[in-house]
Amino acid sequence: MTLTRRDTLILAASASIASFYGLGAAQAQEGTTKDVAKLAEVALPDRVLGPADAKVTVIEYASPTCPHCAVFSNEVYPQFKIDYIDTGKVKFILRPFVRNVLDAVVFMLAIAAGDEQYHTVIETFFKTQDQWGTSETPRDAILGIAKQLGFTDQTFDAALTNQELFAAMETMRQQALDEFKLEGTPTFYINGKQLTGNKTLEQLKTEIDPLLA
Repeated sequence: MTLTRRDTLILAASASIASFYGLGAAQAQEGTTKDVAKLAEVALPDRVLGPADAKVTVIEYASPTCPHCAVFSNEVYPQFKIDYIDTGKVKFILRPFVRNVLDAVVFMLAIAAGDEQYHTVIETFFKTQDQWGTSETPRDAILGIAKQLGFTDQTFDAALTNQELFAAMETMRQQALDEFKLEGTPTFYINGKQLTGNKTLEQLKTEIDPLLA
C-alpha cells in the first residue's frame, strides 16, 4: 500500500472502517512467548507510559478502526492505567498496526502531536470511532476531531504527507505479522507472552500480577 497525497488529503469514502486488512480469528499463538529483545527492535520509537525499569512491560498493537481495540481503550484501559501504569508497576507501549489508510492517518496525527499528546490523540479517536470510522466523508470527520485536539488545516495536511513515517508503520505491520505472528487486533505482549483479542482487566491481572510478586 502506498500512501499518496490524494489518499491523505481526500481520504475517499471507500477507505472506511469496512475496508480493512482482514485478519483471521485463529489464535494459535495465544500464550506463546516471543523474544523480548526482538520485540524491542521496531521501525519507530516507542512512546512509553510508566517507568522504564518497571518489572512488567505490556506492548499493545492496536488499529484505530478496530472495534475491539476501541472497547479496550474505552472500557478497560482507564482502570488498567490507574492500577498498573500510574502506580509504576507496568511500562506500557501502544504501537500502530495499520490495516487501512484511516489507521495510518490517526497514528500519523498522534505522532505529529508529539510524545505528550500521542496517547491522548489515539484515545480521542477511539472514543469517537463511530463518528469518523463509518463516515461517508472520513477526511472531514477526522479533520473536525483533529481541530478539537489543536490541529489546523495546515498542520493536519503536513502531518499526513510524511511518507517516511507511513513507510515505517508499514514495516512495523509486516514485522508484527511475520516475526511476532500477530493474528488480530488488539494483540498484547506481556513480558513477551502473546495475548490476542478482547481482554478484560481481570484477564490482564491474571497475567501481570504473578510477574510482580
